[in-house]
Amino acid sequence: MRNRTRTKVWLLRASVAGAATLCGTTAVAQTAADAANAAVAPAAGSTEAAAIPLNLRQAFDAAWSRQPEAMALQARRDATRAKQTAAKAWTPEPAALEVSNRTDRLGSNQGARELEVGIAVPLWLPGERGRSAALADAEGAALESRAHAAQLRVAAAVRDAWWQWQRARIEVASARAQLDSTRLIAADVARRAKAGDLARADQHQADGAVAGGEAAVAQAEAALAAARQHLRALAGAAPALSGADVSPAEPDPGASAIEIEAHAALQELKDRAAVAQRYVELNATQSRANPELTLATTRDRGARGEASQQTIMLGIRIPFGAGPRFDARSANARAEATEIQAQLALERERLAAEQEAARVRVEASRTQLMAAERRAQLARESRGFFDKSFRLGETDLPTRLRIEAEAAEAERQAARTRIELAAAISAWRQALGLLPQ
Repeated sequence: MRNRTRTKVWLLRASVAGAATLCGTTAVAQTAADAANAAVAPAAGSTEAAAIPLNLRQAFDAAWSRQPEAMALQARRDATRAKQTAAKAWTPEPAALEVSNRTDRLGSNQGARELEVGIAVPLWLPGERGRSAALADAEGAALESRAHAAQLRVAAAVRDAWWQWQRARIEVASARAQLDSTRLIAADVARRAKAGDLARADQHQADGAVAGGEAAVAQAEAALAAARQHLRALAGAAPALSGADVSPAEPDPGASAIEIEAHAALQELKDRAAVAQRYVELNATQSRANPELTLATTRDRGARGEASQQTIMLGIRIPFGAGPRFDARSANARAEATEIQAQLALERERLAAEQEAARVRVEASRTQLMAAERRAQLARESRGFFDKSFRLGETDLPTRLRIEAEAAEAERQAARTRIELAAAISAWRQALGLLPQ
């Protein structure tokens, strides 16, 4: 009985000493951490000052405003309106003033003079004016559809960068949570090792697990920084880390999915095909240069002392056919129209397959999320069971660390699957031609 009492007293003293040592170590570590945070606070503050709270829609708007297409869009619209105005004019080109003066001063010098003043007005070819207006209207529609398609391409890049950033955030959060749990286990192992309940090898194993967790956190934070800078390169500003708790999911398109023919990529090709067809029709009327109507008046005298005579001239200039030049333009226009039509058919099939694949991916992601959440729940319950068993000495340290790693992996997988579902919905919206919301 005395031996047992002495053993219990010795274990109690060892436990108290270990707890005091652990508290002292924790206090020192906390003091060092506070000092480190105070040292890096100015740098962190300056970095965070450059960051702004962003959601996916705001990131897309910021990225689109930086694109060359967006900057030049208004100027292109002005050019299109100018073409439409020119197509409605009475003449294809501005009129020209013609002035000429003839004299024999450098020759016989008998006083002959001739002054001619006229105006030349280009004329539309038959059907050219109406088809020029139709081409200008088609180019205006093509400009808008091209801008919309460019927005969709920018949206694809922003969505990819956005979800990479969200995945990196999840990896950092999971790595930090696992590191915190491993540190708690290591602290418990250190206390029990000092009390003599566990061997020193167990403490080394627990400390090794902490070191591995710290390495995983560092790797995840590096990936997060890279993903954040990639998003910053697109949007012009890094997203604020403080806004990371906001749900990033886009609305599920569901039954509101638009028809494939309304997709921006198809609409761009359709408008390009319309422009090519209008150009073919216009080129068919431009088999020759534009004729010119000339109206001129002439005032002349034959010699010095004679009375001046005035005449009026009305003429028309009709060029001959262009020949091989016209044939080359016609062939190129027809080839462009044929190429765009073939590209339109291929793009329609590609988009249909992409939309179906995106829809199936969303359904699969929902199933995966249900399974991952079920697994995470079971892993949390198992961790509680084994934690209690480990504290009672019924479970060894390797088993406890393995259960902790499995629970952390299950939590990470569940969190990542939520992001993957949101990313799948976003990819589905991208395939449908919907901009971020």
